[in-house]
Amino acid sequence: MTKVPSVNYEKVIKALRRNGWVVVRQRGSHIRLQKETTERVLKLTVPAHRPIKRSTLAHILKQAEISVEKFIELL
Repeated sequence: MTKVPSVNYEKVIKALRRNGWVVVRQRGSHIRLQKETTERVLKLTVPAHRPIKRSTLAHILKQAEISVEKFIELL
C-alpha cells in the first residue's frame, strides 16, 4: 500500500477537481466539495491547511472513494 503524501490543500483541491469534484463553497478555512454520481451525491470538506495532515488526507480520500495510487496520479 502506498503512503498518503503530505501536500498543501491547493494541490488536493486541484487533484479532486480533475476527478470531477466541484467546489461548492468556502467558509473560513474549510472548502466544501461535492460530486454527483449516478446513484448519489458525495460531499466532503477539505481544510485549508499547508500541509494537510496525512491522516486527514487519508480520511478525505476514503470519503471521496479514491485510492492513494489514483490520487497520486491526479496530482
